[in-house]
Amino acid sequence: MLRLSLDLNELPILSLRTGVEIALTKRPLINPGNLKIEGFYVQDLFDKKKDYILLTQDIREILINGFAVNDHEVLSEPSDLHRLSKVIEENIMLVNKMVITVSRKKIGKVSEFTVDDKSFFIQKIYVSQSIFKNLTGSNLILDRNNIVEITYKYVIVKDFEEKALAVAPAIASY
Repeated sequence: MLRLSLDLNELPILSLRTGVEIALTKRPLINPGNLKIEGFYVQDLFDKKKDYILLTQDIREILINGFAVNDHEVLSEPSDLHRLSKVIEENIMLVNKMVITVSRKKIGKVSEFTVDDKSFFIQKIYVSQSIFKNLTGSNLILDRNNIVEITYKYVIVKDFEEKALAVAPAIASY
């Protein structure tokens, strides 16, 4: 099932062993090479001074409004995750990142993205355009296949004809 990225923030993480809430998700850890959410930065409810990461492979079950894990021990310090050190160092955040085409035409900014909750791969990005470009207030929906590269400043997508774009209604802010 696809989930909006906004729905993945501030989710409780529950321990199956103790049955209590152990942490809250803060933001996803995104691998820009394959558009996969490798884990989530979390706020540990027992030790609020340290940053921890919950790897997606350690999520046992996705609940209606939270994640279930085996125990508190699955939370890792970023320095312990050597395999993901480059991804952690890059610190990619998609929302509000400028979207441009390969030919350097500005499209807009990422306002949201959807994630497959089984594989944790990002499937679509929603791009909001300026009011001058788009008078309807709609967002563009770009499939992951259209993304060429994600850099520190930009999401670079394939060139396309303006008529071929999928348009979605604007996302309501709460």
